[in-house]
Amino acid sequence: MVEWSAKEREVINSIFSTLDYEDIGSKALIRCLIVYPWTQRYFGAFGNLYNAEAIKANPNIAAHGVKVLHGLDRAVKNMDNIKATYAELSVLHSEKLHVDPDNFKLLSDCLTIVIAAKMGNAFTPEVQAVFQKFLAVVVSALGKQYH
Repeated sequence: MVEWSAKEREVINSIFSTLDYEDIGSKALIRCLIVYPWTQRYFGAFGNLYNAEAIKANPNIAAHGVKVLHGLDRAVKNMDNIKATYAELSVLHSEKLHVDPDNFKLLSDCLTIVIAAKMGNAFTPEVQAVFQKFLAVVVSALGKQYH
């Protein structure tokens, strides 16, 4: 179990309370698919992903990025039990979708970059450390079924 200080909880809640999910979610997933093109193999049913412009214009990708961020809401609301919160998603991604668990880390890195760009100077090293701790716990929980 991860211990969260009151300050860490405040930082995570503050970040998520100000996010524009439509903007941030799609940008993070788009970045991931462009920077790490091998991750596209899990999105074959989403239509045209032939180049960066096609990925950026794909409404299915944008919608899934928003869905991912809403999924992170579950972790924010259940910070004391993230592993149990994501147990079903871990099984889905490992046993049905066969997603390489390293991709969760890649997406979390892309999300960190997008949020850092959006927050600017407010994304201090301290805020980044808390955010990355949060994402590391989520990535671990999503990868639990693989272990």
